Amino acid sequence: MTESTTDRRKRLAELSKSISSADSKNDLIDAIEDALGVSAPVGDTATLETLGKLYQKQDLSGVYERVDKVARKGLPEVWVGDTSVLASDAVSAAGRDVSEMSRATWGGGLALLTLADSLKDAKSTDSDGRQMLQSARTTLGGRDGFFDDWYEDDDEEAVRLNARSTASYGVGLMHKAAEAADDAARKAARDLNKWASEARAGKMKTGELSPVDRLMLADTSNAAGDPTYNEILSANDLKRSGERMDRLSAADRARMDRLLTDAQTPQEKAYIMKALASGYSVDQVQDFTGKIHGKDPAWLQRHLSPVTTQADSMNNEGLNPDGSNRNTDDQAFDGQKWIQGGDGQEGSCVASSTVTARAMVDPVYALGITGGPGGQEDDPAAFRKRLVDEQHRVHEEGDGDHTHFWTDTPDGMDNDGKTVVVNKEISPHTGSGYKFQEVHGADDRRAVLPDIEKAVADGKPVPIGIEGHDKNGDRSGHAVMIVGQEGDKLEIYNPWGTTTWISEDDFVNGGMAKASDNDLPDAYAVHIPQD
Repeated sequence: MTESTTDRRKRLAELSKSISSADSKNDLIDAIEDALGVSAPVGDTATLETLGKLYQKQDLSGVYERVDKVARKGLPEVWVGDTSVLASDAVSAAGRDVSEMSRATWGGGLALLTLADSLKDAKSTDSDGRQMLQSARTTLGGRDGFFDDWYEDDDEEAVRLNARSTASYGVGLMHKAAEAADDAARKAARDLNKWASEARAGKMKTGELSPVDRLMLADTSNAAGDPTYNEILSANDLKRSGERMDRLSAADRARMDRLLTDAQTPQEKAYIMKALASGYSVDQVQDFTGKIHGKDPAWLQRHLSPVTTQADSMNNEGLNPDGSNRNTDDQAFDGQKWIQGGDGQEGSCVASSTVTARAMVDPVYALGITGGPGGQEDDPAAFRKRLVDEQHRVHEEGDGDHTHFWTDTPDGMDNDGKTVVVNKEISPHTGSGYKFQEVHGADDRRAVLPDIEKAVADGKPVPIGIEGHDKNGDRSGHAVMIVGQEGDKLEIYNPWGTTTWISEDDFVNGGMAKASDNDLPDAYAVHIPQD
């Protein structure tokens, strides 16, 4: 059975140590043969190159400009689609979709070509390393017998040491090749998953809405922040809402059509569909729609979207003295942060990150916290009370600890409790259960990155646990949430009320302080959404 790229990388790292430290002929032979038994990098580079070039030949340049010109100059003020979309808006959205399609096909092609080049180099390096190992094995000859192994004369020692040096270099080349192949495979998986998630209009496959309506819903972003990072409907939302539309009765479909037709802005329509995607009945969606109907896009974003990603949020502005990023964005409602305990002082990080993550995927829930029972409030003090009450409820749901037995002040939650709350609070609204996985060490973190990035690209938040130890060995722990991904960057929501971006390398190699502080450098656990 062929090992995974991560397993191969890890195994060769272990065998590199075994070969360099082998102090007998038979031990060295065993280690060399074990290394030769590790499979070479696999993959058909010619096929990858052909596919990559094919994708990049899809020339859509200039289509956006032509479509946009039609939208601005060639269309009357007419309405199209089942839900009354302005034709000029629909055509502009089509132009943007074509532009995104062009970027996706070119980017997907580049990912495949890059993988092919890296894999070709890795195979060559691996082959060179294997030849050196085979040469070292030949030099050693047959195995020593039981008594031969007791004594090694000077000539025998010289042969062994020379073979060990050759083998060490050879296995080092194989390990280098395995690292390159593993990194290239993960990067290709990350980029292809991201580009696939960007093919947004095709995610909503329902026949109950016209292509124009599906296109417009996929194209709609919130009013503030970079539109690319603040689309209202995630890829997962688009898929789930389409599936739910197809399962509605004729009467309920007619009610949904009317709600969408009566919506006054694209943002209102998108949030109506997001509520349906979140698992609510048409009765519940109708009640929700009554609360948001006619609200302007800024009001909708403020009340329904806890996290806004700014256009400059990925700028590198250096670090604070405590190791955290200078460039962070406060996430707040009317000036009151989405923060644990209302002020950052309580030990309710698991519950607080879970509450915010649910609010990101469930607009009905978000409105209940921001706008109150009637959905109309704009009161930061009332919001804070409801937010903290929810954090406390979820903390109790996960059987969290308290500062003293006579108080109800939260003081942390174990991973069993965290598994309970993320599956009760988030999973019903994304359709994916969460599985707990420990990630102690760089290899574990590196291996889980593709799963994390695919989930986040689809719009499913990923909870992670971070930790650190002081000079006395005392541990500190904290819970944060991965809520965005772009290139080799991960967007982290910290329930201290902020978001910031870190790199894949930060996640893998102990750089989580950038999203917290120097007391919490290491990721130690993740909860991965299971499709």
